[in-house]
Amino acid sequence: MSYSLVFNAHAEDEFIAAYKWYEEQQKGLGERFQLETEKQLQKIISNPLAYHFSKGNFRESSLVHFPFTIVFVLKENKKIIYISSIFHTSRNPKGKYRK
Repeated sequence: MSYSLVFNAHAEDEFIAAYKWYEEQQKGLGERFQLETEKQLQKIISNPLAYHFSKGNFRESSLVHFPFTIVFVLKENKKIIYISSIFHTSRNPKGKYRK
């Protein structure tokens, strides 16, 4: 059984804002950000236990070419990966852990 992704509304907003910002900077850069994010989400789905705990039940996975971290909680019994934040690494880290 594979895992399902569930996004916190704030995580969706963070992703959309970052996509738009990158696309405004350079045509196609937002698309590259989206593709890399989707690729990283697929890696998380494939093996969520491979990612370390960062705080409490939160785990993190960093993008390679963009300064963002995907923060998530694994609900193993329900086979759900709850995306808490698509977090820009220059921001205050207190804001990345939300339920």
